[in-house]
Amino acid sequence: MKMAILGYGVVGSGAYEVLTKAGYPVKRVLDIRPHAELGDVLTMNFDDILHDDEIGIVAEAIGGLSASYAFVSKALAAGKHVVTSNKHLVCHYYRELRELAAKNGVMLRFTSSAGGGIPWLYNLKRCVRCDRIEKVMGILNGTTNFILDAMIRDGRRFDEALSEAQRLGYAEANPSADIDGNDVARKIAISANIAFNTVVSEEMVLTFGLRNFRKSDLAYVSEKFGRTVRYLGYGARVGEGIALFVEPTLILPDSLEANVGKNNNMISLFGEVVGRLAFYGQGAGKYPTGLSLAQDMIDIYNGATAYLYEPEEVTVDNGAYRRKYFIRTKAQTPFDFYDHVDRVGDVSYIVTREISVAEMHDAAHLLLEEDADSFFAGFEPQPD
Repeated sequence: MKMAILGYGVVGSGAYEVLTKAGYPVKRVLDIRPHAELGDVLTMNFDDILHDDEIGIVAEAIGGLSASYAFVSKALAAGKHVVTSNKHLVCHYYRELRELAAKNGVMLRFTSSAGGGIPWLYNLKRCVRCDRIEKVMGILNGTTNFILDAMIRDGRRFDEALSEAQRLGYAEANPSADIDGNDVARKIAISANIAFNTVVSEEMVLTFGLRNFRKSDLAYVSEKFGRTVRYLGYGARVGEGIALFVEPTLILPDSLEANVGKNNNMISLFGEVVGRLAFYGQGAGKYPTGLSLAQDMIDIYNGATAYLYEPEEVTVDNGAYRRKYFIRTKAQTPFDFYDHVDRVGDVSYIVTREISVAEMHDAAHLLLEEDADSFFAGFEPQPD
């Protein structure tokens, strides 16, 4: 059985180098650009892969939705195993693609779609086999962590830290997917699908972005609460359902998350039996993500073709997860859940009582209508 890679960008080229160096048979690489170093391996015609019976494993590293979905669905329908690093694709078409894979007796694997080079989904799948996962949470975006780390450790403003992230290639020219939380929401949805054996999409994840965070917020929460800030995604069991959300979060400075520097990620699972397991490392990049993509291909090549469990229907209930919040705003909209208000000029620094995630996100929409610069962050409880 031979392999093919769709896309020869950052991730695809990384996977190709890893696989060929280790001696695995990559027969074809699909790309629309010429790459002299690939020789006859390069093709610009997907049919050269689709109709080649020797190719049994196809890795998708194109990104986006339309072309990647067309290629992946055709490969699965043709009885080829598929591996992808495309979190957007997995989030949007998870149910359809896993059903198509099952129908055709092949594997769909996407370990590299959340956590990049960190073996996060791989180990999450292993734990789910014999443990009940209660919560997943963590830093799942290197760009936002780089920005926060630069602000906290180097005293930079948000815009300065973002510009530096863009200069170093950690952030795109349009960074909205990172700083508005879409990237983390997709990774949380994918992680929740594995952790809770269900099918959810990113639209079910309540998300508040980081773009309104200011140095003054950092100074205030440090002085008043002895806390620092990280941008965290959460998936947690609540009652008979689950809660899914992404928020700036106030954490203790000696917590694991507070000490994740630069553009690194750290993701944790909390199991009923195993307790907490934390996974740290590079969440993106040519070789971290390329290696993870290659590992999925190698697993299938070596015979690891076990199916995922049949998914269960799970209710997403963000009204059942409760925590306290810090709010900074100039809006005068009153809420009955305010516990303490500290006014500095025309700015209100607010601490709420314990309220639901859904209630806070609903309130944030109203606050932003009156003051578009409003910011909030949840308080992560101190560990027992």
